[in-house]
Amino acid sequence: MQLAYVMTAERGATDRLLTALAERLAERGIRTAGIVQTNTDCYDSKLCDMDVRVLPEGETIRISQSLGEGARGCRLNPEALERAVGLVTAQLATTPAPQVMLVNKFGKHEADGRGMRPVIAEALAMGLPVVSGVNRMNVEAFEGFAEGLAVETPPDLDALVAWVEAALAQTV
Repeated sequence: MQLAYVMTAERGATDRLLTALAERLAERGIRTAGIVQTNTDCYDSKLCDMDVRVLPEGETIRISQSLGEGARGCRLNPEALERAVGLVTAQLATTPAPQVMLVNKFGKHEADGRGMRPVIAEALAMGLPVVSGVNRMNVEAFEGFAEGLAVETPPDLDALVAWVEAALAQTV
C-alpha cells in the first residue's frame, strides 16, 4: 500500500499544493484520478465557497452550501461530495487506468467512513499510490484508517512529485 499525506498550516495551502501537484503530474504525462479543491472567498471573508475538480479534466462541483447568516454547522454539502465520489469511482474504471489518486482532504466525512474514504480504499486495493491532504483535526482518524502504513510528506511540491515518482517506480 502506497499512501502519503500532507498537512499545511495556512488556510487553503493544502488545496493549492495538491492542485499544483495535479498540474505537475499532468505535465509529466502521469494519469491522475481524484479531486482537488479551490476555495473562493465570499463577500464577508470569514467563509469561502469550496469547489472540487474531478481529475484529470472533469467536472467542477461546488461542495459547500450556504446555511444562512449566523449558522455554525458544517457547510459541506454531502450530496455534492457524493456526486464527486461517484465520478471519481467511475474514473478508476477508465482505460487507460489512472496511475495515481489525489484527494483534496481526508476530512470529517472520511473520518466517519463516508466521502472519499471508500474510493481511497478502492484505489489502494487496485495498487494505485494515493496522496491525500489531511487537517490536524482528522490526522488521528486518518492514521487509524491507514493502520500505520501512511507516510507524511513535507508540504513541498518537489517532495510530493518525488514521492509519486518513487511510488510509481515500485509499482512497475
